[in-house]
Amino acid sequence: MRVLGIETTCDETAAAIVRAGPDGKGEILADEVVSQIAEHAAYGGVVPEIAARAHVEHLDELVARALAKAGLRLADLDGVAAAAGPGLIGGVMVGLTMGKGLALASGKPFIAVNHLEAHALTARLTDGLEFPYLLLLASGGHTQLIGVLGVGEYRRLGTTLDDAIGEAFDKVAKMLGLPYPGGPQVEKQAAQGDPQRFEFPRPMLRRPNADFSLSGLKTAVRIEVDKLRRPNRTDIQDICASFQAAIVDVVIDRARMALRLFREQSGAPRGLVVAGGVAANGPLRAALARFAVESGLRLSLPPLNLCTDNGAMIAWAGIERLRLGLTDGMDFAPRPRWPLDPGAERVNNGKA
Repeated sequence: MRVLGIETTCDETAAAIVRAGPDGKGEILADEVVSQIAEHAAYGGVVPEIAARAHVEHLDELVARALAKAGLRLADLDGVAAAAGPGLIGGVMVGLTMGKGLALASGKPFIAVNHLEAHALTARLTDGLEFPYLLLLASGGHTQLIGVLGVGEYRRLGTTLDDAIGEAFDKVAKMLGLPYPGGPQVEKQAAQGDPQRFEFPRPMLRRPNADFSLSGLKTAVRIEVDKLRRPNRTDIQDICASFQAAIVDVVIDRARMALRLFREQSGAPRGLVVAGGVAANGPLRAALARFAVESGLRLSLPPLNLCTDNGAMIAWAGIERLRLGLTDGMDFAPRPRWPLDPGAERVNNGKA
């Protein structure tokens, strides 16, 4: 089974072709991505209109390149999958329209993929991980702890009540005058800093639920930056190190609570999966690895190129759904908000 996946929900334009292997894993035949970091850097964040225009400009070429790299024609595919949300509505419409058009022109099944589900299933693409498992999804737009019970079966155990983790990293970087995107810059500065110099709060620590709240931590950083007026290089490094240490402590505490809830509600998970751009953070990865060992969980950390938005995860989610006979019609509407669990009402950063 070979499926084309299209991803345009934020600021990466991506197209990939994945083949299902006999071992339960997937084989990525082609994975083409164009990042828009340069276009948005001057604004310190993603500008939706610029992102949508860039998707229109690049997507045709990326699909053609993916097919050529895989040595396939459109007719050789078994399906076409496109991210239909959640995300920036303009970008979502671009990818969804392209996916529908290709499926219609080739007579292939069309699969509308939830971007969050694609992240949730990436560990099955790379590691063949069996259900159920605990997922930490942490990016610029999402911070959630989810029980992944099966394809289409998700239980949200915790979410952020305000900022997403990646958003908090970006805002702290902006306070300190660091370039966009902020996450890698904060991590780079933190590597040279003293994580104990500033006593930043650990919001929600030891609360009986698994929710996050990061606005208070962000405000605490702002207060210290204002006190310093003109922070020097050492100040910046120490602030980044102290902020990052607080984030790591909060994530591990919230993951511990989510694991307890998972075991109470659904039994023992087979593993811990970490996805989203923040999963590229080295100290966080190391802390989660220790937590997994202590908890007796198999840890699945996708390669860095599959942590951020990509077409391969969309193609794989398409394969997972196509295997179950789950396809969608040409009337499927783009969804700027599309939570994985049907009962979810709280909205995370306008995306889910």
